[in-house]
Amino acid sequence: MKKKRPSRPDKKSRDSNRDTNRNRKPRKPRKAQKADSSPEMSNRANQGKYLRDEIRLNKYIAHAGFCSRRDADEYIENGKVKINGKVVTELGTKVSTDDKIEVEGQRVSLEPFVYILLNKGKDTISTTDDEKDRNTVLDAVEDATGYRVYPVGRLDRNTMGLIILTNDGDLAHRLMHPSYQVKKTYEVESDRILTDDELTQMVNGIELEDGFIKPHQIKRSNYKPNIITITVFEGRNHLIRRMISFFGADVVRLKRIRYAGLNDKDMRIGRWRYLKQKEINDLRRLVKLDTLDFNREGA
Repeated sequence: MKKKRPSRPDKKSRDSNRDTNRNRKPRKPRKAQKADSSPEMSNRANQGKYLRDEIRLNKYIAHAGFCSRRDADEYIENGKVKINGKVVTELGTKVSTDDKIEVEGQRVSLEPFVYILLNKGKDTISTTDDEKDRNTVLDAVEDATGYRVYPVGRLDRNTMGLIILTNDGDLAHRLMHPSYQVKKTYEVESDRILTDDELTQMVNGIELEDGFIKPHQIKRSNYKPNIITITVFEGRNHLIRRMISFFGADVVRLKRIRYAGLNDKDMRIGRWRYLKQKEINDLRRLVKLDTLDFNREGA
């Protein structure tokens, strides 16, 4: 049953912990809350059967959810990784799913593939950690899921909207690779109304400092003329903000509302959910990967 959007007093009574901290010095934004309270376990697939016979050791450790590939390389170089009881320090070493892998004495094994869609809020960092101790997308979901996942690409700190988190490295790599032409749609509110001539110029393509950009589609809002939606296939840093800045305007609000066929329908800012089986396999088809065979045994 859908909940009505609560007023501020109802929200306080519903969440006593946040109410206690209400008058304290502001800190990290609250963690994102799950949009679906009872996801099916069958939307998780055993990843071991989809990996090649041999994979790089750092990839195995990352897929096991222990740490990132870069950190795994450091563990390997520092002699903290064992394969079948023997210390290995050579980067690029390959292992099979039958090998016994230990990191700092801890046995690691491949976790099931997990796929999460987060509707990121402002002031949330799209990285796995932050040296300034700011809120990250992992803070939003990791405690609740128990799985270590990684964001697919990045959104600026103050850009809201859809971002996928997963431990499916092959899917993440291809979704971010420009050759697969993954479509992204942003809703942009600027500090002034861009003229029809300016939008026409943008549609035809503009030259930014790092090269030419021609968006796939631009539409003006019927309700607020300084809001437009921009659809692009590229993922350059601060691309949308720089496109608006090209015309001497500034972005007041920016949100990614569609990504790779997924949309933010029924997902408030700060909420997240597990992707459905069809959505996962649609993503894999989009980037020319084999579809997954979901079953409870592989969950």
